[in-house]
Amino acid sequence: MGSATKTGIWIIATGVIIALLYFGRSILATFAMAVFLFLIIEGFGTVINNASRNIHIGLARILAVLLVVAGFIGFIALMANGVAEFGRDGADYEEKINGLIADVYSLASLQDAPTLTHLVFDEGGQRFFATIANSVSGLSGDIVLILIYVAFLFTAQSMWTQKLDNIFPDSQRREAVRRIGNDARLAIETYLWTQTVISALITLLTYISLLALGVQNALFLSALIFVLNYIPTVGSIVAAMVPPLFALVQPEVPGWVPDVAFEQSYIYAAIVFAVVSFWQFSIGNFVQPRMMGDSLNLSALVVLLALAIWGLIWGIPGMFLSAPLTVLMMILFAQSPNTRWIAILLSADGKPKGGASPEGDAA
Repeated sequence: MGSATKTGIWIIATGVIIALLYFGRSILATFAMAVFLFLIIEGFGTVINNASRNIHIGLARILAVLLVVAGFIGFIALMANGVAEFGRDGADYEEKINGLIADVYSLASLQDAPTLTHLVFDEGGQRFFATIANSVSGLSGDIVLILIYVAFLFTAQSMWTQKLDNIFPDSQRREAVRRIGNDARLAIETYLWTQTVISALITLLTYISLLALGVQNALFLSALIFVLNYIPTVGSIVAAMVPPLFALVQPEVPGWVPDVAFEQSYIYAAIVFAVVSFWQFSIGNFVQPRMMGDSLNLSALVVLLALAIWGLIWGIPGMFLSAPLTVLMMILFAQSPNTRWIAILLSADGKPKGGASPEGDAA
């Protein structure tokens, strides 16, 4: 088979796979979220089991499920309470936002500055909030489906070894497949576990800082930061921008903020941005690489491209899962000499984990 034919087959196969991922995103993205949630729960269960030898792995998994469910319920409660708190002070926030809009129009030498009410209820604003409402409605249904998938994954877990033995009767090939699966699972579990710990650390330090700075609804903003930090690179940038934006429209600025040539709100927002960015930058660049080690081993450019591509294919779930999905692809590509060059391009150091087995080459 000529090289041109092989290239054509590769292009067609890639197009078909991308099309299947895109058109099947409503099912595949939800199932992928369930698999990664399952791995997070397994990670928690392993930690609990290792921390106490008196707790059986089955009980440890139950405790991990309860812990994750409690955390999810707590997060939903925080979101609801935060929205309610902003709603109680809605009139004050609206007045402050209208003043900021007027300032922007004045700086741009524009006339007839619109109000927040006008922007929200015009045609563009209605479409925007309708999109958000549809997304929230779809997310609630997806969450139920994800939890059902997770339950069935735990049920089917005990039969995986037996199924693997039946699929691969040859012991060497079976061991090679098991090794690949273990490598992929370990890399993804390490990434998800480390990302959870890092997000929790940044959230805690940010929450303490926001309280000290007098930012209203600090717990709600910190919870948003925890979730945003799961999105590689872009998530941390957005997380650093959210608290300053809310500080900018906060009705009352703390008395310690200096009142100089600029409006106090802008100085206050700049201070909040500097503090939040400090935690994002310092932990993300010094603590996280030490904890992550070489489990990710993805080029920084690849991380950004993966975020854009998976976000385009699967939307928000794809953005959250872009890094672990790309790690999985790199490990799988590294197993065959025909695709190992792709794994080398994806890796940060040019040395992707794993390699083509003799059995795989022969096949």
